[in-house]
Amino acid sequence: MENVQKFNIMVCDDDKEIAGAIEIYLRNEGYRVLKAFDGAEALQIAMKENLHLIIMDVMMPKMDGIQATMKIREEKNIPIIMLSAKSEDYDKITGLNVGADDYVTKPFNPLELIARVKSQLRRYVNLGSMAGSPAQSGVYKSGGLVVDDNEKSVTLDGEQVVVTPIEFGILKLLTENAGRVYSIDQIYESVWNEPAYSPENTVAVHIRRIREKIEIDPKNPRYLKVVWGIGYKIEKIDGN
Repeated sequence: MENVQKFNIMVCDDDKEIAGAIEIYLRNEGYRVLKAFDGAEALQIAMKENLHLIIMDVMMPKMDGIQATMKIREEKNIPIIMLSAKSEDYDKITGLNVGADDYVTKPFNPLELIARVKSQLRRYVNLGSMAGSPAQSGVYKSGGLVVDDNEKSVTLDGEQVVVTPIEFGILKLLTENAGRVYSIDQIYESVWNEPAYSPENTVAVHIRRIREKIEIDPKNPRYLKVVWGIGYKIEKIDGN
């Protein structure tokens, strides 16, 4: 049984019935729930409260979920699960591009949503900025790229790189095993910790976001390279 009492989750949806239903499911699991009904209100709460996860609807008045996610991401790396009635890949990719960690299509199975919440919280605690206890493994390097599993931090040439828990998970996996090529399915199953069902777009979006943060020229990467037809790897570079 997970110790969930310490987790604060914000539910943001302009449909008060949906927000209320999600709140009931979350409270039944022992989480503390805060609610917002538009993106602007969500942004205010996110900046004021100590949140551990956000469930964010896309289509809302005043400020939509995409804009709110972008603004929250400027300040915080907590997991964000986006909700949308749209199931098209374009909308999913847009949500992931602006910093969402996961995407659930309405109407959704409440059990699936709760499972995704638990998965994101586990990752946030184990891989993200919330983790306080040192992990078993240490510091992984390739050239000027340093992934510190004890501090849960990433630096490039001595400069801190701000990453989300998912991005940290991908970087840790690839840097710890620098030179080894991982398929998209292997990356997804290792980092998301669930079976991979068509994970190509999801992984590719996160890879691109990582490249934008660690590469001088993301189109000609030094560190995070694609091996066409196989997958991705962190180049093994000795020294600094």
